[in-house]
Amino acid sequence: MSRIHGFPPIARPDSKTLILGSMPSRESLAKQQYYAHSRNALWPILCSLYSITATQYEERSKQVADRGIAIWDVLRDCVRPGSLDSDIDEKTAATNDFQAFLREHTQISRIFFNGTKAESIYLKRVLPALDGQAARILHRRLPSTSPAHAGMNFEQKRAAWQTILQRGQCTALQ
Repeated sequence: MSRIHGFPPIARPDSKTLILGSMPSRESLAKQQYYAHSRNALWPILCSLYSITATQYEERSKQVADRGIAIWDVLRDCVRPGSLDSDIDEKTAATNDFQAFLREHTQISRIFFNGTKAESIYLKRVLPALDGQAARILHRRLPSTSPAHAGMNFEQKRAAWQTILQRGQCTALQ
C-alpha cells in the first residue's frame, strides 16, 4: 500500500476561519483539488452561504479565501487503501505542521472540522503539541460534507454549516 499526500492549504495571511478535513479522497487526489467528488457538498454549501458563483476550482478557491476562509487537512500524509476516513491507517498518519501554519496565520480564531475523523485526529495528535494562542483557538465539529455521510441530506448539512457565518459559534478548547 503506498503513501498518499495531501495538498497545501487554501489560505491567505489574513484568514480568520479554518475548515479542516482529514485527507483528500481518491478523486480529489486525482484532480489535485480539495473536495473534488461531484457529490461532496462542501463547495456547494460554501458557494451558497457566501454567494459565490464561480464554477472553476481556482476562482472558487480564491473567492472563499477572499472571504477569510482557509481550507486544509489535519493529515499531511498517510496510508489509506480507499477514500473513507475509516480506511486511514492511523499508525502511518503524519499531521500537517499546525504550529507553523498558525504562526503565519495569526488571525485564525475558529476551526471547523469537516466531520468526526478530522476532529478526532486534531484533538489527539495536533492540539497537545500546540502552545500559546494556537492552543486556545475555538473549534467546532460540523457534519461531514462527504457523500458517505448519508444520514443527512444537502439541506440539513447546509443548515448545520450556516454556523460558520456567525462569529463565536465554537467551543473553547479545554
